[in-house]
Amino acid sequence: MRYIFRIVISLLILSGGNLLPVSGQVLHKAPAPLYRDPVTDGAADPVVIWNQEKKSWWMFYTQRRANLDAAGVAYCYGTRIGVAETTDHGQTWVYRGTLDLDFEPGHNTFWAPDIVLRDGEYHLFVSYVRGVRSHWGGEKHIEHYVSKNLWDWKHEGRLKLSSNSVIDGDIYQMPNGLWRIWYKDEEAGSHTLMAESKNLKDWSAAKVVIDGDGHEGPCVFRFRGYFWMLTDEWQGLRIYRSKDLNRWEKQGLILGEAGSRPDDSPIGAHADVLVIRHRAYVFYFTHPGRNNHREAPMDANGVIPYELRRSSIQVAPLAFKDGTLVCDHDSDFEFYLPDDLPE
Repeated sequence: MRYIFRIVISLLILSGGNLLPVSGQVLHKAPAPLYRDPVTDGAADPVVIWNQEKKSWWMFYTQRRANLDAAGVAYCYGTRIGVAETTDHGQTWVYRGTLDLDFEPGHNTFWAPDIVLRDGEYHLFVSYVRGVRSHWGGEKHIEHYVSKNLWDWKHEGRLKLSSNSVIDGDIYQMPNGLWRIWYKDEEAGSHTLMAESKNLKDWSAAKVVIDGDGHEGPCVFRFRGYFWMLTDEWQGLRIYRSKDLNRWEKQGLILGEAGSRPDDSPIGAHADVLVIRHRAYVFYFTHPGRNNHREAPMDANGVIPYELRRSSIQVAPLAFKDGTLVCDHDSDFEFYLPDDLPE
């Protein structure tokens, strides 16, 4: 017994009550897929945040209606914001339901949540489209909500941004205390625009920060001495690097090829990044039944088959190498969400 105990001690370091790996040992392997919505099987656009009240990690996501046989892309409309919770450091995720965000009558559409904590209050920014459509279209706006507990949300109003076709807001607080939002404007070539605010309510005139080919889903974070932005180019996630959050250097793609894990194909899409205890995890979604991300042919009834509709959430490690970020989503890696806020 003492011999076994010594072996265990030689493999582990006790730090703050948490077991941490040493010598390359992987003690907490990430599930793959990390999460599938048990109601609609259409989880997409994830964001992960620590719930201070419940002392657990919550995932918010677009709950696409993948199990619905309906015309065209109707399964991507009429969507709610789904919530999943983990109480075992990310190993299992339990579906908790959907948020009640309705502020006007009808069956409407909510996409791509982002949440920040400011002075003890959570702020949710979510894309909104009135009604349900079977084809891509409609006016698109970003709506603002506040909450004390991540469940009960009060509608604060609509952000006044650059057009009536804006989605995928990503919020980050600058070192000087100002807040910035990066988002996709479909009327501006599906490029990434940016606006600033002191109070998360009143926003400055927007300007283009990432142009070139169309893209969506900007995600900004700090890691290894740089600021980074990921954008979804529908062929993987493009990396941009910055020293000051103003000038962005275009770099390579990550998650542009299928992985070997279950449901980890054909590419990674619309990501969130969580930096915690000197590790960076990228959460993204996949269409595992497709040969490429945009493959969605309709049958004779104008319906996209279920296997091409369904989507799964995955997590993978980000590593800093040769001045940029790389992501090996086939490797074994340590995945552990601690029982406290990230450092």
